[in-house]
Amino acid sequence: QTTRAEFDLPEYSVRRRYQDFDWLRNKLEESQPTHLIPPLPEKFVVKGVVDRFSEEFVETRRKALDKFLKRITDHPVLSFNEHFNVFLTAKDLNAYKKQGMALLSKVGESVKYVTGGYKLRSRPLEFAAIGEYLDTFSLKLGTIDRIAQRIIKEQLEYLVELREYGPVYSTWGGLEVELSEPLEGVSACIGNCCTALEELSEDMTEDFLPVLREYILYSESMKNVLKKRDQVQAEYEAKLEAVALKKEDRPKVPTDVEKCQDRVECFNADLKADMERWQNNKRQDFRQLLMGMADKNIQYYEKCLTAWESIIPLLQDKPETK
Repeated sequence: QTTRAEFDLPEYSVRRRYQDFDWLRNKLEESQPTHLIPPLPEKFVVKGVVDRFSEEFVETRRKALDKFLKRITDHPVLSFNEHFNVFLTAKDLNAYKKQGMALLSKVGESVKYVTGGYKLRSRPLEFAAIGEYLDTFSLKLGTIDRIAQRIIKEQLEYLVELREYGPVYSTWGGLEVELSEPLEGVSACIGNCCTALEELSEDMTEDFLPVLREYILYSESMKNVLKKRDQVQAEYEAKLEAVALKKEDRPKVPTDVEKCQDRVECFNADLKADMERWQNNKRQDFRQLLMGMADKNIQYYEKCLTAWESIIPLLQDKPETK
């Protein structure tokens, strides 16, 4: 649904596959090279943690793709991109894919044909700081992601054992008349703990891991934009050097050098604006993520505590009847 004038209708309904999202992101990278394009969720997941054919995985990825679209919608430049308009409105997207829709901006064309043969002397300090931050950030987040995946995998293995463990007390209670009530209580208690652990693992898999993965991929996307900026700056430096070597008293700066300078300034402004926007989103997302993780863990331990406390009266000594 939209109220924007560039759309012909106020509401559209279309069907899209993962490969369509992949097409959109590639087109955005081509036509908006100076901007940070949000990452897509990975098509495949770690084997043994999530089954990629399960309903849970499909729903988790659907949510991630929905977030991808919202990131673009919230962007003051990407949201007006013509490819994004087509993605949201075209009934037959394949027709546009075949056409190729060569709608690259002038900046995009310039950057596309940078060969990478220029060598950058040094990044400006502010962009060097961004590069160092992204390296450290992705390294730390990658470590958390790997450990979190191991924890979830071990929780699921523990859950399998726990589900076999509880019923044993119940069958034992069938053989011990005097102990049947407390043994049934222990069995029920373990069953409640199983349910609580299953919910905690699902929350970690569906809510925690996807955010970690998104921001790891986000940092890689930012690094790619930074590299493109470096290429354009290196090209500009090389052109300036070539002009300075000319044996003219006052060499006139060629038009292509001025255009290259404009591209550098454009990259610098867009990259800084997108970095600031990304940092704001990151703070909000991680505050919400960590608060949610704290709440889910508190709920899990409260449920386990309630379950174990419920069987204490069954285990306490009762006065013997005469």
